[in-house]
Amino acid sequence: QVQLVESGGGLVQPGGSLRLSCAASGFLFSSYDMSWYRQAPGKERELVADITSFDGSTTKYADSVKGRFTISRDNAKNTVYLQMNSLKPEDTAVYYCSARALRVYWGQGTQVTVSS
Repeated sequence: QVQLVESGGGLVQPGGSLRLSCAASGFLFSSYDMSWYRQAPGKERELVADITSFDGSTTKYADSVKGRFTISRDNAKNTVYLQMNSLKPEDTAVYYCSARALRVYWGQGTQVTVSS
């Protein structure tokens, strides 16, 4: 059974940091490209960050998070991370992880709220 379980969301003040984790099971994690998406209320889901399979040698980021967010993966732990620094109120959203190869899998999401 394929599972992607996000954790690490919560309430943080502007300028703060959070690290999201996504634990994967039920598929060969290392062979999948992994991504983080987010969806704010009333908006479409958007790609936040992406990391290629195996050694994760290539990453890409939405312009809005470049220089503030870092995606990484640990294939030994079947986990992908999103380190989020200098958070802004506009980063408030539900964050989802996604695994992509021959199939696409999605997690259930974790809420991130940036507010004073």
